[in-house]
Amino acid sequence: MQTRLVEYFIALEREGHFARAAASCNVSQPTLSSGISALEAQLGKRLILRDRKYAGLTPEGEAILPWARQLVAATEALGQAAETARGPLTGELRLGVIPAAMPAIGELAEALLARYPGITISVRALTSRQIERELAAFELDAGVTYLDFAPPAHMLMVPLYRERLMLVSAKGSVGLKTMTEDSPQWEDIIRLPLCLLHQGMQNRQILDARLAGRGLALRPLVTADSYVALLGLVQQGRLHSIIPDSHKALLDGLAWADIRPLPLLNEEENRVGVIIPDRTPMGPLAHAIWSVASELRLSNGFSVV
Repeated sequence: MQTRLVEYFIALEREGHFARAAASCNVSQPTLSSGISALEAQLGKRLILRDRKYAGLTPEGEAILPWARQLVAATEALGQAAETARGPLTGELRLGVIPAAMPAIGELAEALLARYPGITISVRALTSRQIERELAAFELDAGVTYLDFAPPAHMLMVPLYRERLMLVSAKGSVGLKTMTEDSPQWEDIIRLPLCLLHQGMQNRQILDARLAGRGLALRPLVTADSYVALLGLVQQGRLHSIIPDSHKALLDGLAWADIRPLPLLNEEENRVGVIIPDRTPMGPLAHAIWSVASELRLSNGFSVV
């Protein structure tokens, strides 16, 4: 069985469209279609539902999908292991990162490239659940996410830093004059006009759960899936937001002159770190980020675990 045919099958399931799947595999649509037909012939089973266009997988297709993903991932790892036996590690390391952890990626990527100059790195902003799903489907090599709130199952973890929250407001904001500026209290914060991450993001879920334990709830006027969007909203002067203190160095470095961060005192900390699937053997790229993350000590104001 040719691994390439299995790659066509995985691409079609992922893209849900013959033309897009062919483009992702850098082949023509007829080549992809005939390749999948050849795979079906080899297995003696129909894998794809067709009604002029892709209509999903048959039960047999669903049954082989996890094995197909594992086969392709194992083949790629096999090639990398053979290449690195006497030479430097090469290949693309696919990394999924929650938005809250993006400020840490610069140091992590720099450390990886310094030790393994033959690799490239692909970073994608994903939710924690997306990271878990794509790791399980062999579509990522590693993720950077929260480690303690709804911890991911069947994963190896390397803590990188501890995160705390801060209130960000435009300087001179009227709302801040109603509270103690050095240590704002949640009872005052929830009355501010807020913009926050939407409730599908784990940072927001953690925040909501902790406030619910105090009998409090947040009712933001605007929600978004990006901290850049939140800071842009805050900069206009009307809204306030709550973001991780990992972004403070970026605020300073990018000179967001109109935004003032205030640390929230006596708040619980969230551990953030690298996760990789607990599989044996560990793939060369997964081992690379595991070894680097285990030794990395972040600077730039990060609270080291």
